[in-house]
Amino acid sequence: HLIESGGGSVQPGESLRLSCTASTPMFNYYTMGWFRQTPGKDREFVASIDASGQKPSLAEAVTGRFIIFRDNAKNTVYLQMNSLKPEDTAVYSCARRGIKEYDYFGQGTQVTVSS
Repeated sequence: HLIESGGGSVQPGESLRLSCTASTPMFNYYTMGWFRQTPGKDREFVASIDASGQKPSLAEAVTGRFIIFRDNAKNTVYLQMNSLKPEDTAVYSCARRGIKEYDYFGQGTQVTVSS
């Protein structure tokens, strides 16, 4: 299981930190990612980080504002979201990357950015 937490409602410019804790015993073997989705739109890639935690990758829309990192000892991947904008409003889900694609997603946590 992948369980996300940390979502909520904030004003523009504020920050949130999302957490995703995995119950899989081999967490530290997988690249992990964060995705977001709004009603009527396709799921959007936000960020990923390799198994070692040394190679983060961010979507252009969040580069410079979001940070992805992980703590393999805690089986947890984080998404630090700064300078939030209304367009960041979405359900955020973490995912595990299998051999070819992201093959397992959590249920998601709602992030709402509004004044």
